[in-house]
Amino acid sequence: MNALIIEDEKLVALELTASLAEVDPGIKIVGTVSSVKTALRWFAENAEPDVIFADIQLSDGISFTIFEKFKISCPVIFTTAYNEHAIRAFKVNGIDYLLKPVDWDELRQAVAKARALTKNQNKLVVDVQKLMDALNTPASLKSTYKEHFLGNARNSWVPVKIADVAYIIRDELNFMVTNTSERYILDYDTLDEIETMLNPDLFYRASRHCLVNINAVQSVKGLANLKLQLVLKTPNHQVQIDISRDKAPSFKKWLEK
Repeated sequence: MNALIIEDEKLVALELTASLAEVDPGIKIVGTVSSVKTALRWFAENAEPDVIFADIQLSDGISFTIFEKFKISCPVIFTTAYNEHAIRAFKVNGIDYLLKPVDWDELRQAVAKARALTKNQNKLVVDVQKLMDALNTPASLKSTYKEHFLGNARNSWVPVKIADVAYIIRDELNFMVTNTSERYILDYDTLDEIETMLNPDLFYRASRHCLVNINAVQSVKGLANLKLQLVLKTPNHQVQIDISRDKAPSFKKWLEK
């Protein structure tokens, strides 16, 4: 199976290439491009691959621009730390995505799904078009974001406004912590499910186990290993939330929006 990688971080592209070789030795990387411009040139000069692994936010734009220019019929798997509106539309249309840093098991499952999807290319063309339509109607997507959560505390349900949530963390169960340091259990199976309900302009997936509200961030410390450490506002200032080296660039972009 021939694969194209669209990724503007060289180290991430190399790590993905190595992981794919372990997950499925039958995958051949036929190209690695780092920008919208080079990707457009690649598609103009080469046959379509069997599968595409693409970051969303590239140095010169978003990768969906590529799909507007070329009619892509192969599966597209996004490998992204930049959780934009596209993610929601993406999941609805059944096209897989992997959150950086890419988990090995999730990558294996995504590759298996891509192999299965190549058997029905006509369906994939429709799915990509639906994704593009969804991206062009952000207002309708915003209307689906949650405004309240029901938190469970001592067998009582407490309504909490999303604006009052400082962060959500996975620790066997999903816990919601408010700006006043109150802690409630959320009755959802995974953080992935919760993430789709939140406005990505306000909440960032700091790690596989934590979502943080931008309004709860007091400051950001740079660490020697190129990681970042978030300092939350009082009374949650003693909580440590780290951003990995791989996710640091996308976090900075999100923070500056």
